[in-house]
This record gives sequence, C-alpha cells and structure tokens, in this order.
Amino acid sequence: MTNGLTPSQTVGPYFGILIRGRHECRQVSDASAAAVIVIEGQVLDGGGNVIPDALVETWQADPPSDARFNGYGWAHTRADGGFRFETVKPGRIPAPEGGGEQAPHIVVSVMARGILTRFLTRIYFEDEASNAQDPVLALVPAERRDTLMARRVGEGRYRFNLVMQGAGETVFFDV
Repeated sequence: MTNGLTPSQTVGPYFGILIRGRHECRQVSDASAAAVIVIEGQVLDGGGNVIPDALVETWQADPPSDARFNGYGWAHTRADGGFRFETVKPGRIPAPEGGGEQAPHIVVSVMARGILTRFLTRIYFEDEASNAQDPVLALVPAERRDTLMARRVGEGRYRFNLVMQGAGETVFFDV
C-alpha cells in the first residue's frame, strides 16, 4: 500500500526536484541604462489550481543601448505557482519578410508536469498602441488576444498569468 502518487502514476519532468531555489529572474545588471520592468504571474492548470513545479523561460530582443542585457531568463515557479522576471521592456522589431514591425513582446516557454513538449506563447503589453499592427497578434482571434496581454499594475510593473488549459487558456503557438 502506498501513501500518494508514485512516479509510475504521473509524468515528469520533475522541476521541483531537479531545479530548486531559483524562483525569480533578473535579466539586467544594476548598472543597466534601460528602464527596468517587473513581470509577475502564476502558472495555472485547467481547474485554476497553481502549478508549483513549472519552468518558465523568456527570450526577447536585446535593447540596443545596453550590452549587459542578454535577452534570456528562466524561473522555476514557487509553491504558489508564481514567477517573477525583472527585465527591460522590449522595443518594436522588424516583422519577417518585410511585413512591417512587431509590437514589443517577450517569447515565453513553459514546461511542467505532464507536458511532454514545451508550450510557447508571447507576452504583449496592454499599454502598447502598436499591438494593433502586430502581424502575429493579428493571427489570433480577437476574443482570445487578451490571454496574451500583460496587465499594467503599477509603474514598470505587469501581471501575466499562464493558464495551461480550460476557461481563459493562454494562446499557445504551434512552432
């Protein structure tokens, strides 16, 4: 008789075991000339429950004025499913094949228990007028675009939750 789940009853990866203690990410140096922003959120399953053992990675364009910024970060979610990234707000970048410009965004990857491949999405910023011209965002049905928007909650602070399935599911891209 066992007292709970055994590895044969669930699917890894087991980030809570393999990667401990790194719950937030700082992508900029203290001497950064760029304006620093903070993005905080939670990873949630289809029932609205937190996922305490997810790995969230981000990539974004380097700000041209700061060579100390590498554009990459990762954070292991806390017990409350939360994550935090301290970074710089990206600028607009050229769209592929001469399709104008893409609005400021951050590419996000999520890996968690039961997921056999990474999920990819983007974080856009609700206070960016250029969202209306973004060619990738235009591919997403209008009623689902809000799942890609980081909400401004203060000066330089944004909230963005990752909902893995169900009502309010974040739009994930087939890449």
